[in-house]
Amino acid sequence: MSILILVLFSSTVVLQTNAIMFRLAPNAQKCLRDEMHGNQIVAGEYEITKAPGQKIDYVVRDTKGHILAQKEDISKGKFSFTSELYDTFEICFISQVPSTYRGIEQEVALDVKKGIETKSYEGIGEAAKLKPLEVDLKRLEDLSDAIVQDFALMRKREEEMRDTNESTNSRVLFFSIFSMSCLLGLATWQVLYLRRYFIAKKLI
Repeated sequence: MSILILVLFSSTVVLQTNAIMFRLAPNAQKCLRDEMHGNQIVAGEYEITKAPGQKIDYVVRDTKGHILAQKEDISKGKFSFTSELYDTFEICFISQVPSTYRGIEQEVALDVKKGIETKSYEGIGEAAKLKPLEVDLKRLEDLSDAIVQDFALMRKREEEMRDTNESTNSRVLFFSIFSMSCLLGLATWQVLYLRRYFIAKKLI
């Protein structure tokens, strides 16, 4: 029983996320990047301190420039999107201040969750009429599946990196052999050329 409690506590710690807070200067832009897996839900919640006459927009893009989420003149809200492939997404907050205003810094609080972190297990438990222990076991099951998927992705990336290293090593080896052959051929040609030159000048 104590082991189960320890595992449940560990899963709670793993699933816990902290909001990111930063200051955004007037007429400035700040972007944050993170990775997302294929077919993974990404959800975010933001809150921005108000400033008279100022507004902040946000936009979420992938590496190809596709807009995944976007909204203008925000103060507090949520966003979510689903990724099709493994990629990196970028969340940008853009401050816009009229030229007639001096402008002040605004604080931005952002909390981003991915995968199983976006699930509401309390709602799932109420809908399926599950006991608290069954809800915790469901959470552990999903967490285990997520860990397995992460390890599979890490193994795949490690294999790709290993293939790249082996390919690079092979190319470097062939280039080294080619360079040595060229240097050896050039040295042989220089020796023969100098020998013919000295013989023609009757120096040897």
